[in-house]
Amino acid sequence: MMAQSKSVAIVGATGAVGKEILSILEERDFPVKNLRLLASERSAGKTLVFKDETLEVEELTDESFAGIDIALFSAGGAVSQEFCPVAIAEGTICVDNTSAFRMDKEVPLVVPEVNPEEIKNHKGLIANPNCSTIQMVGVLKPIHDALGLKRVIVSTYQSVSGVGTQGILELEDQVKDISKGRPVTSKNFTSQIAFNAIPHIDSFIENGFTKEEMKMINETRKILNHPDLAITATTVRVPVIRAHSESVNVETEKDIDVSDLKDLLADTPGVSLIDDPSSNKYPLAVNASGKDDIFVGRIRRDESVERGFHLWIVSDNLRKGAALNAVQIAELLV
Repeated sequence: MMAQSKSVAIVGATGAVGKEILSILEERDFPVKNLRLLASERSAGKTLVFKDETLEVEELTDESFAGIDIALFSAGGAVSQEFCPVAIAEGTICVDNTSAFRMDKEVPLVVPEVNPEEIKNHKGLIANPNCSTIQMVGVLKPIHDALGLKRVIVSTYQSVSGVGTQGILELEDQVKDISKGRPVTSKNFTSQIAFNAIPHIDSFIENGFTKEEMKMINETRKILNHPDLAITATTVRVPVIRAHSESVNVETEKDIDVSDLKDLLADTPGVSLIDDPSSNKYPLAVNASGKDDIFVGRIRRDESVERGFHLWIVSDNLRKGAALNAVQIAELLV
């Protein structure tokens, strides 16, 4: 049966994720009846192309959602908090890519390969998890189902595109400035990002963690429906343009041979196994960029604990970590 076409709005259409959503809707031939591109007043009037048609970006207002079936939000938490209720009142289903509603008990937090059943509980709003959480839970879910998760330790290596186009431009500008002996200025990061690693993503809170680290902890527990999971995180910004990498250490309730663990992950939808260190084959950010899958490799036993394993997980933060996941949620709605 053919899917019924829908009227779709992209909120934040001119941003890095918004443009990626537009591209993915076209790539996946999403059944779009009509498309409305929405952004701030300063971006209104710009044009973007969808299926060879040039569309003008409109200013986001309270009247923007009349007749819209699904709105894909990616314009920042404050915008979502203001306009998601407006859209819902018009009968629009919102898929929100910000952190504004993720931990709301009334809002499903969904990765379609992990917990698609949660979508049926929506009340007009579905949250897209944090980019670094999405790629991790895509790998943790089959492990949890088969073995039971006891503890998770994650350290991330997150690309500059995580803060949008301005993050990419800042890295490029700093590399140019350093190569020419000019002083470096930092606007979007707390320190120089070129040739550096910054253990600071989002703001610090009272417990010494950053908000990004607590997002990973709390969202993982919610998505896996494992509120007591022992999990901790350190999130780091690195001078990579696109795709986040993660070193993940897991302890499981049941044991498994490494070869069987590799087979388990290789058979997981949306996950690709790249694990042949003897041939220097393992997931890399430069290879994951532009790809839909979550890539996992460097799988090995942690010899310091019983039933412990190391994993290296890489995925394109703008695609699976944001835009693709949102479109997949919309596909489930259709």
